Amino acid sequence: MPRKKKEDKVEEVKKEVSKKPQEYFYGMGGRKESLARVRLFLKKGDLLINEKPVDEYFPGPTAKKVYEEPFRVVNRMEQFSGTIKVRGGGKQGQLGAVSHGISRALVAYDETFRPILSRRKLLTRDSRVKERRKYGHAGKARKMKQSPKR
Repeated sequence: MPRKKKEDKVEEVKKEVSKKPQEYFYGMGGRKESLARVRLFLKKGDLLINEKPVDEYFPGPTAKKVYEEPFRVVNRMEQFSGTIKVRGGGKQGQLGAVSHGISRALVAYDETFRPILSRRKLLTRDSRVKERRKYGHAGKARKMKQSPKR
């Protein structure tokens, strides 16, 4: 029997790896100073954010609407579980980062979701950040308007 070349062995390993189903789908989201690393698993369960249930980390119906929006748009509610690590910024920035990360992870799962999510602006990173403070403006980013003297 002829010996296999190194390249042939590498090709066999690549074929075996490509046959194995992917464990999770990864997406990274950002908003203001917040970053969210999202892993979505293709099994029914709940989302954990920094080892807490999502409804405990982001309480309230308005927050729920924001982080469920990517799933609702692609009609995949209750089909994914996941872990999310979020850091930096405040709660609103973190919520936006989580939504952005979930959207990117869904695109990693199925590329056909890209136009649907893009239309709703869920794949676009909101680049607005706080404006830096300027010298001589009394602690503000912009100079205050002077009211007319009477």
